[in-house]
Amino acid sequence: MIFETLVVGPLGVNCYILGCEETLDAVVVDPGADAAKVLAVVAKLGLAVKYVLNTHGHFDHVGGNREVLEATDAKLLIHEGDVHFLSRAADTAAMYGAKAENSPSPAGFLDEAQPVSFGTETLKVLHTPGHTPGGCCFYSEGMVITGDTLFAASVGRTDFPGSSHEALMEGIRSRLMSLPDETVVHPGHGPSTTIGRERRTNPYILGEES
Repeated sequence: MIFETLVVGPLGVNCYILGCEETLDAVVVDPGADAAKVLAVVAKLGLAVKYVLNTHGHFDHVGGNREVLEATDAKLLIHEGDVHFLSRAADTAAMYGAKAENSPSPAGFLDEAQPVSFGTETLKVLHTPGHTPGGCCFYSEGMVITGDTLFAASVGRTDFPGSSHEALMEGIRSRLMSLPDETVVHPGHGPSTTIGRERRTNPYILGEES
């Protein structure tokens, strides 16, 4: 699989570009800002973006949706529980002294029963609410993109309206900690890690077990 990471926007969001080596079909995960930079990488790699996927609806993860969608004719997918964030991205960003464009409405909804396929590659959708009601992770053998659900040595914030620490930890336990230890974790911010490392050292996960 083709796999590229770009850090975009003032909050340092990890935007991921995944492509099928055979067909060059691709997905872009969380183009939160700097859409021109994202599109430049897509063009350099010769990829055809089929889907834009949002792990969740916060402005720093969706602010570049419109520009990427309009340049690629891709379809936007997000969990139904986070759709309400899309039309409020600009106003929410302004509250944090940042800028973001409101996102178009999705073409469809992420669902655990419906994997996302591009070329010969497939991503399994893992619904992990808690940071937001519709938070999702994307799993392919050997790696998982976790958005703001799980970070290296940390977990997503749950002090926002609609957040739930209990739901977040349940999703981490049931959806993520069930994955093999060697699974590489690609979070929404910060460095990559592995499921095994977080199982052994993440204070939030260890705290749940004590």
